[in-house]
Amino acid sequence: MRLTWPVRPPPWTGKGAHKLRELVRTNDIVLVSAVGALLDGAHIHHLVLDQNMSIIEGSLGVLPRRILVHEDDNREARQILADAGLAHELRPDD
Repeated sequence: MRLTWPVRPPPWTGKGAHKLRELVRTNDIVLVSAVGALLDGAHIHHLVLDQNMSIIEGSLGVLPRRILVHEDDNREARQILADAGLAHELRPDD
């Protein structure tokens, strides 16, 4: 089975400034994977930042990973995570 992205390109490509919103910040790599799968299933582009920082930190899991989405997808992404029972993991929506 091949997954395809919607016609809209990822929000961090192309010209112009795009605002990204932080959804989740965690040291739990299983949670990062689960959130990524939920967002992929909803065709919401996302970035996982600080994923490769384990090289610097020595694989201790001290530095949290951050999951970001485009501000246009923020509300939908938050609803998806809340519906999946992960509302307690969401960062405050400033």
